[in-house]
Amino acid sequence: MFVLRHARLDDLLDALKRRGFTLVGPVVRDGAIVYDVIASSSDLPIGYTHQQDAGSYHLIEAHDGAFFGYTVGPHSWKQYLNPPRTRLWKAKGSANGFEIVQENANVPRYAFIGVRACELNAIAILDRVFLQGSAVDFEYRRRREHAFILAVDCTRPGGTCFCASMNAGPQARSGFDLALTEVFDNGEHYFTVVCGSERGDEVLGELCLEEASEPERQAAKHSIEEAGRHMGRKMETAGLAELLASRVEHPHWEVVAKRCLTCGNCTLVCPTCFCSNVEDVTDLAGAFAERWRTWDSCFTLDYSYIHGGNVRKTAVSRYRQWLTHKLSSWHSQFEMSGCVGCGRCITWCPVGIDLTEEVRVLRDGATAVTIGTEKGVPDAKH
Repeated sequence: MFVLRHARLDDLLDALKRRGFTLVGPVVRDGAIVYDVIASSSDLPIGYTHQQDAGSYHLIEAHDGAFFGYTVGPHSWKQYLNPPRTRLWKAKGSANGFEIVQENANVPRYAFIGVRACELNAIAILDRVFLQGSAVDFEYRRRREHAFILAVDCTRPGGTCFCASMNAGPQARSGFDLALTEVFDNGEHYFTVVCGSERGDEVLGELCLEEASEPERQAAKHSIEEAGRHMGRKMETAGLAELLASRVEHPHWEVVAKRCLTCGNCTLVCPTCFCSNVEDVTDLAGAFAERWRTWDSCFTLDYSYIHGGNVRKTAVSRYRQWLTHKLSSWHSQFEMSGCVGCGRCITWCPVGIDLTEEVRVLRDGATAVTIGTEKGVPDAKH
């Protein structure tokens, strides 16, 4: 473990830029902390944090000088690894019909700055979806291979965070090139640095950092442990996949559905949701044709349309599909949970539906304590 004084953060970022990486990190925009291209540490949300609860997000000026004193906002890194719109192929008309036009577009080389532990786990889930098995997504693989990940441990969890419950944080343990822990201790402001790859080791070698002292190591460890003890939410995961599989007819689904707008916000902000649609585009003259992959959501009515009709016509069926897939059937499909406890789906739900609370009700049949809804119902007998 090494130590990086806060005044030298730009030395690290400059080392990445010299290697041809485009820096992407957190910035303050439109009343939130989002991800965008940055030039230096001055573009980071210095001295900003946010307050989050179910259906509620407020940006706050903390004036503490922290570069990473926030948790996560509405953006996730999947927008750079699996963009909202991706052209799969294009073709142009010719005398012999359509001919596929070969594209040799350069793959962006991004350095992701400030990746949290929950997001590292989300990227690992996307890797499992897109890179393993018989069907490998070529576009995702190219973007993933070119990405440099600078992780930052969480030391200030938000009101909707429950990554500790999902064993996905607050400490970055794998999947990064370099990982930082931001520390304020006895008037000192610095980062401890851990290397996770050969590329990370190469960057560290250029910076010539000092080894972290034992007090500096302990201060970083204490900050992370405190974050783990102060999560805004928690979820009991023992036997959860089997539990939800046995609760598909539970009457509480009807309670949730009366509030759910089926807007798809939860799937858009979720760092692991990957549902997509395919669109074919052409002009009236038949001079060109293109096929695009676009983000979609299991909450949209047309997503479950098959020959003969729609198999999930109601809000009940669509919400149940999302929650049970994320926390139950994902295990049998990908051998892991589809949730990393980032809390985005809770914060950015317009009506404040809290999946940790819904799981609690489904687990023990207790009264639902959700915003603006009637009380829950006892567990159904099956």
